[in-house]
Amino acid sequence: MDTLTHLTIGACVGEAFAGRRLGKRAMLWGATIHSLPDIDFLNAFWFSTPRALLAHRGFTHSFLFCAMICPLLTIAANRLTPSSNISRQQWCVFFVSLLLLHDGLDALNNYGVGWFEPFNEARIAFNLIYVADPFFTIWPLVACLALLYLKQDYKRRKIWYTAGLGISCFYLLYCYKHKLVMDLSVKALLKEQNIRYTRYFTTPAPLQNWLWYITAGTDSGYYTGYRSVFDRKQHLALTYFPRNTHLLNSSKYQKDIGRLLQFSQQFYTVELRKDTTVFNDLRFGQIIGWQNPNAGFAFHYFIQYPEQNKLVVQRGRFADWNWQATKSLYRRIKGD
Repeated sequence: MDTLTHLTIGACVGEAFAGRRLGKRAMLWGATIHSLPDIDFLNAFWFSTPRALLAHRGFTHSFLFCAMICPLLTIAANRLTPSSNISRQQWCVFFVSLLLLHDGLDALNNYGVGWFEPFNEARIAFNLIYVADPFFTIWPLVACLALLYLKQDYKRRKIWYTAGLGISCFYLLYCYKHKLVMDLSVKALLKEQNIRYTRYFTTPAPLQNWLWYITAGTDSGYYTGYRSVFDRKQHLALTYFPRNTHLLNSSKYQKDIGRLLQFSQQFYTVELRKDTTVFNDLRFGQIIGWQNPNAGFAFHYFIQYPEQNKLVVQRGRFADWNWQATKSLYRRIKGD
């Protein structure tokens, strides 16, 4: 999930755990430790982009990292708060809960998390919620702001963090319902339209959970499209993109390509664009694809120009967004 979500959820958990004993410092403890796995963003300063893509949400998001770091955090917390009356066992449970919650939330979107690294490089991704969903984040954010404003002896502080965390949990269940409905309907329609596939996924389009992005295909290529939970038409409007793996064979950047293939989990296409070969990771969707089904993909890596790919994950997420694109997203969500 995005940084703001991790900070606010962590702060609410911190208040729930030790608000009475640590005061508002408990929120700081919660927000800091809950965000700790994302320290791996520092790898981008000295790793190549393909290597940094694999390092992010890798080892620092693993169960092994949690097991290694929590005892150290427990010792540090016990020494820094000698008068808190919090036992080492309680501190340890608190830290384990925060880190596992972080890893669990990150697995809900499409990037993938290396829970089992370094023993297994598989990435876990449930494609349940967009990486930044304001309908999920708003509740712990409001609760966090209220807790920061209210005095520590205010008797109803518990209501705020309970509501902030509880409503977010309810929203995740709501998203899970959408996921089940979407997968059932899309698979049925793919079969009805005689579209063969060996790989398939659905994931929410940006910033909401009603319009979903679809990818299905084989080693030859992939069909992509969008479907709303409010769609009434029993037909999928899909666009086919050939995979073009052969375009990678002659490149001198085989190490980078190998890492990109691993990162994409085989959901990729390749194309020639002017003077470079472009590697597209389909998992991140198209640039306003609900408006233009032939649009380019948000994640596009220029093979011959590795220095131009520092922001490869971010640069296409909201490219070409304007008021017209926002209105078309709203109309498409409604099922128009």
